[in-house]
Amino acid sequence: MRWSDADQQFMQQALQLAQQGRFTTAPNPNVGAVVVLDGKVVGQGYHHQAGQPHAEVYALREAGSKALGATCYVTLEPCSHYGRTGPCALALVDAGVSRVVVAMLDPNPLVAGKGVAILQQAGIEVHVGLYQREARALNPGFLSRMERQRPWLRLKLACSLDGAIALANGESQWLTGPEARADVQLERAASHAILSTATTVMQDQARLTVRAETAEITPLLDGTVRQPVRIILDRQLKLTGQELLFQSGGPIWLVHSDQLHAPESNAPVRYLAVPEHDGQLDLQFLLRLLAEQQINDLWVEAGATLASSLWQQQLVDELIVYQAPLLLGAGSQPLLHLASLNRLADAPRWQWQQAQCLGPDVKLRACLQEP
Repeated sequence: MRWSDADQQFMQQALQLAQQGRFTTAPNPNVGAVVVLDGKVVGQGYHHQAGQPHAEVYALREAGSKALGATCYVTLEPCSHYGRTGPCALALVDAGVSRVVVAMLDPNPLVAGKGVAILQQAGIEVHVGLYQREARALNPGFLSRMERQRPWLRLKLACSLDGAIALANGESQWLTGPEARADVQLERAASHAILSTATTVMQDQARLTVRAETAEITPLLDGTVRQPVRIILDRQLKLTGQELLFQSGGPIWLVHSDQLHAPESNAPVRYLAVPEHDGQLDLQFLLRLLAEQQINDLWVEAGATLASSLWQQQLVDELIVYQAPLLLGAGSQPLLHLASLNRLADAPRWQWQQAQCLGPDVKLRACLQEP
C-alpha cells in the first residue's frame, strides 16, 4: 500500500508516544495511539503501566465525541480480549472511528489478528504495516517472549581499548567514567530483569538496582518506575542474605540447582530450581522458565564466565559495550573466554545499531539480527 504523508506523520507521532512507556509497561508492550479528525490530532495516548488503560483508551478519552468518524493510528494491533482492562478493539468500535491504521499485528495468541477482525466486522477500514519495523523495535522483549518463548537478552560489557575487563590482579573499578555508569542506570531502568551471579554479588558487593546518578534518571524514581527483578545464578545457594543485594531494591529471584532443596520463598526473595549439566545450570531452560514468568527484557551484568557461556550458546540477542580509552596490557583479563576459531567465516557478523560518546568513553550497541 502507498501511505500518504499524513499517515506517516501521525504514525511517527504514535511511535514517539509509545517510547514514553519504556520504563514502566512490562510485561505489557509499549504502545502509542493518535486519533485524527479532518487532518488534526484530537486525541493521543500511550500505555503507561500494566493494569492501567491501553494507549487507545487514553487517546479516545481525549478525543471524546470527536472520535466519531476519525482515524486512529496505533503502533500495535488493538487487543481483543478481556484482561485487567477491556478490549481496545471494542472501544474503537463503540467510539465510532471509521478507519484504523495499525503498525503491526500482535503476536500474542490472545490477539493475533482477532483485534483487526473485530474492527473489520464492524465495518471499520483497517490497514496494517505502516512503520512495522520501527514498531517491532519498540518491543523486542515482548516479541521475543511471544514468538520465541524466551526473553530478549542484552549482554552488557565494559572493556579497555585492548578488550580487557580488568588488570591481571583483578582491579576493574572503574574502567569507565560517570557518564557511562549513569547510562547503565537508564538501561537497567528500561529492563524488566537483571541477570547476574552470586560471584559477582559477593565480589563487587553489587546491588543491581536503578539509582539516581543523573538528572535524567531522577524523575523515574518517583514510585512509578519499577525496579527490575534481580535474577541471581546461585547454583549452590551460597548467598547468605546479608549482602547489599538484599538491603534495597525490588524482587530477588535466586536460581539454584534442582538437586538442592531451597528454603521457603520469603518476599522479596523467590527461589527457582533449574536443572544442571556437567556442573552448570541449564541456561536455555532458565530462559524458557523466565518467559513463562512473563519476563520480557533481560539485562546481563556479570563476569566473563557467564558472559562467555551465554555467547557460546548463542543466547545473546544484543551486545552493549562501554569502551574506555585505556590500554591494560599483557596479562589483563579478557572480555570473554571463547574457544579459538579455525576460519574467520565461522565468526558471526553482528550489526552495529549505535555508537555514542559518553564523556571519555564510547557506547557500542550491536545485534545479531533485528528484533
